Amino acid sequence: MGTIARGADHLFIHLIPSIKSMSFLKFDKTQMTNLQDAIAKEFLLTNKSGAYCSSTLVGCNIRKYHGLLVVPVENLDDENHVLLSSLDETIIQHGAEFNLGLHKYVGDNYSPKGHKYIQSFEWEKVPTWIYRIGGVLLKKEMMFRSERDRLFVRYTLLEAHSPTTLRLRPYLAFRSVRQWTHENGLADTSYDTVENGIRMRLYEGYPDLFMQLDSAESAYHHQPNWYRGLDYPKERERGYGETEDLLVPGYFEMPIRPGESIIFTASTGARACDTFQPILDEEIEKHDPRDSFYHCLVNAAHQFRQQLKGEEYIVAGYPWFKPRARDTFIAMPGLTLAIGETAQFEKYMETAAKALNDFMDEQPARVGIYEMDQPDTLLWAIYCLQQYAQYVGRRQCFEKYGDLLRKMMSFIFEGKHPNLFVHSNGLLYSNGRDKAITWMNSQAYGRPIIPRSGYIVEFNALYYNAKCFFRDMLIDSGEKSNLVVAERIEEECKLFEQSFRQTFLNEYGYLLDYVDGNNRDYHVRPNQLLAIALEYSPLTLKERKAVLDIVTRELKTPKGIRSLSPKSGGYNPYYVGRQEQRDYAYHQGTAWPWLMGFYLEAYLRVYKMSGVNYIERQLIGFEEELYYHCIGTIPELFDGNPRFSGRGAISFAMNVAGILHAIRLLEKQNTED
Repeated sequence: MGTIARGADHLFIHLIPSIKSMSFLKFDKTQMTNLQDAIAKEFLLTNKSGAYCSSTLVGCNIRKYHGLLVVPVENLDDENHVLLSSLDETIIQHGAEFNLGLHKYVGDNYSPKGHKYIQSFEWEKVPTWIYRIGGVLLKKEMMFRSERDRLFVRYTLLEAHSPTTLRLRPYLAFRSVRQWTHENGLADTSYDTVENGIRMRLYEGYPDLFMQLDSAESAYHHQPNWYRGLDYPKERERGYGETEDLLVPGYFEMPIRPGESIIFTASTGARACDTFQPILDEEIEKHDPRDSFYHCLVNAAHQFRQQLKGEEYIVAGYPWFKPRARDTFIAMPGLTLAIGETAQFEKYMETAAKALNDFMDEQPARVGIYEMDQPDTLLWAIYCLQQYAQYVGRRQCFEKYGDLLRKMMSFIFEGKHPNLFVHSNGLLYSNGRDKAITWMNSQAYGRPIIPRSGYIVEFNALYYNAKCFFRDMLIDSGEKSNLVVAERIEEECKLFEQSFRQTFLNEYGYLLDYVDGNNRDYHVRPNQLLAIALEYSPLTLKERKAVLDIVTRELKTPKGIRSLSPKSGGYNPYYVGRQEQRDYAYHQGTAWPWLMGFYLEAYLRVYKMSGVNYIERQLIGFEEELYYHCIGTIPELFDGNPRFSGRGAISFAMNVAGILHAIRLLEKQNTED
């Protein structure tokens, strides 16, 4: 999965001295049998096709997005589809059956409550469960193949004093992650036999689902039956009260002996069963261990990789996001450069450059990156190249991406973007009254909830930074024609600095969020952070300190930066309830970890070395989050008030990238000093 940048890990070992003295992601029997807490802990496995495997640590699906084999089905739509929803294990001794599964049904009914047998859960390279059933000790390991849509589940009988039988009962859905399935007469419950298993396809248009075992003694018993009324509490929280039915086609049964391992696979293609063991061992070997806070984030960074038709993408988040332009350029440096993976940055940028060129050339898109037409996309793309230049040097960056950089700057300056205009005062103007155009993009009834329009503070901070970066790149090139352009940009920057201060600096010492004619938005929001965090700022040190102070007082939380100050009207810190309620809260007080990266960068720029200890404390505060929500990663957002609960998508690329970026900044500061 890639090579871990060891330097940053050494830094974090310094921050958390005990980090190597324990298994990092580990939960004991007490934690696993406490259903109220354990059912809230989720796990996520992904592969490069965009497929994934996700559920709770106790095996009870609590979202319609959960499933053990969730794959894209291109000929149906651009969504993922749940094929194999779950897999129940049953241990049989002396005719007594012990079901290890767990499902929630309507009315807060849980069955068959197999979580009570879980002895421990641990995730170093792969998720691993230990079950204790009387004298039986069973280990279960789960792995998702990185290059193919194939789930591996390996069962190893560690102890048993009597003959033992293992029974596996699959639950099938064959539906989009955004829909539900119900008992119906259209489902094809027939099957075909394959080597040590079967294949099924419930509906036309779907791929075949192959379920195989590497045990020659396994036998399949066909007993199709619908299990009705499965209930997903996370969907009920989000205002979706519907339940669903799942088809159980039958079960697999086989003897298992002490010391023996049996591998079950679910896939969209058949494979020789004698290859399961070597493939599984090879895949496990490729995985980096999750033995520290930093290593967990590195592994999380790898989970956002998607490779389709030879192109490399960054998935914005799981389980419902797709590759999005703004998210791609914000997250790319943290997910690659900050962990020493420059080559992966170049792969992502090769794909992204095609999308950028197609947009600027008004050509049909060749690659699948969404929202490329947003007015700040080019600005974030330039920021992304600037980060690359900081790692490899400006000259190497200019040689590789100079033409793209020049094209983007000209495209903006010459007013070719349909919603990004350079005014005579040097500032950028965009119309966002009728359509959301910034990262604060929540809408209601087809209109933006926060109609940020006109001179938008982060657009202009990014533009000033881009102009200064481009100027310095031209100067470093040494070409006479480039020096002439650099001189012109230098004069433009002087005008810009004056206009920026006059437009955005208010009488209270912080920056207005946007200015559109006489509409001056005084809400204290985090977007002003960009004006003090980027390498080039149009503000003086004194002005930057004033902005940082108010952000610290009103927006900083232990889990990220609030999207709105509690002192502002409309403050709503809790992202809960039905879709409409959540939309109105989305950017009205919730806290976003990715902004913490820019906050900490601004803090270092203002306070230099004296801010290091403060930043260390802020980063350590995120460690505990890897034990909640989706373990080993960072969710989309947090409530802006205590208890600062995690909400939204279970794993979010910009957040993981922001924290990795902050760790790298801190490492760099310590190294320089």
